[in-house]
Amino acid sequence: MAKLSWSFIALLLFLSLSFTLDVSNAGGEGSLKPEQCKPACDYRCSATSHRKPCLFFCNKCCNKCLCVPSGTYGHKEECPCYDKWKTKEGKPKCP
Repeated sequence: MAKLSWSFIALLLFLSLSFTLDVSNAGGEGSLKPEQCKPACDYRCSATSHRKPCLFFCNKCCNKCLCVPSGTYGHKEECPCYDKWKTKEGKPKCP
C-alpha cells in the first residue's frame, strides 16, 4: 500500500511540474513584464546561428508587445503583435 501511494505522489508531482513548465513558456500578448524579455529572448534565439541580430530584434519586439512566442522557432500566432510587426519590405521583423 505504501509503495502504491509513493508512486501516485511521484506521478502527481511529475504532472504538476510538467504543467507548470508548459504554462510558463506559453502566454498571450502582454503576458510578460519588461524585465522578463531578456531571458525569454535568450531562449527564443538559443538555436540560431544569427544570435546577435535575433536577440536585438526579439528584445525590441518583446519590449513593444510584452510577449515572446514559446519555443525557438514558429508559434508566432501566440503573440499577434509580435507576428504582425513587419519591416519596410513586408518581411517579419520579429524572430
